[in-house]
Amino acid sequence: MSEESAQARWELRTQRPLLVLAVAFALGYAVPIVDSDAGRPVTLTCTLVEWVVWGAFAVDYLVRLALAPRRLAFVRGHWLDLCAVILPLLQPLRLLRLVSTLLLVGRRARMASQIRLTTYVGGAVVGLLMFGSLAVLSVERDSPNGNIKTLGDAVWWSFTTMTTVGYGDHAPTTGMGRVLAVGLMLSGIALLGVVTANIAAWFISRFEKDDVEERKQTAAIEALTAEVQALRAEVAALTGGQGILPRPLSPGPEEHSPN
Repeated sequence: MSEESAQARWELRTQRPLLVLAVAFALGYAVPIVDSDAGRPVTLTCTLVEWVVWGAFAVDYLVRLALAPRRLAFVRGHWLDLCAVILPLLQPLRLLRLVSTLLLVGRRARMASQIRLTTYVGGAVVGLLMFGSLAVLSVERDSPNGNIKTLGDAVWWSFTTMTTVGYGDHAPTTGMGRVLAVGLMLSGIALLGVVTANIAAWFISRFEKDDVEERKQTAAIEALTAEVQALRAEVAALTGGQGILPRPLSPGPEEHSPN
């Protein structure tokens, strides 16, 4: 079998295991933030889980690169995957591991043809809300001037930021928190555009389908009209142009005279 088919088989077989690892990463990232009193063993375990998941996605990228028929073209076509793999190595921050893992999960999910756009967008919204809330809570909880102190505050802030409503009752005060706010706002605008385009495409497809059905009905009516006109022409030719059917040669019983 070709190298390209081997790459496709690898992507198909590793899709679900990588998604399971992504869920494990979500748990490992969330537990120390939600439970601020977690002990050192729990924190170290969660950190190890995060690095293991990131390593699994990095290995997945390297394997796909090795199986690609044209490796330079693969790197050019998957440059975002490469950036996500290299990003945590530049500086060992939990936020960088979060960003890189989200990018890798999103890229691998896009490759799955069975995942529809609506499902992908819905998962992206939920993921951004969850991880945005956890990330801003982790950087704003200990800020002296911050007002995002609980998970509820963080979720509310993430929701209003992604929808670009921005009530202003909660706002980040640290530099990293504001960077997260910019990312959430841009992501919210992008997802809103995707949802709007998807809805518009659905309406257009429905209108086109109705238009096709109407055209078929019009064509059928025109064909039936032409057939009726042809039959009338044949009848007129048979009756000598009178347009009526010939009378019977012998009169019917009701036409006999009583005399």
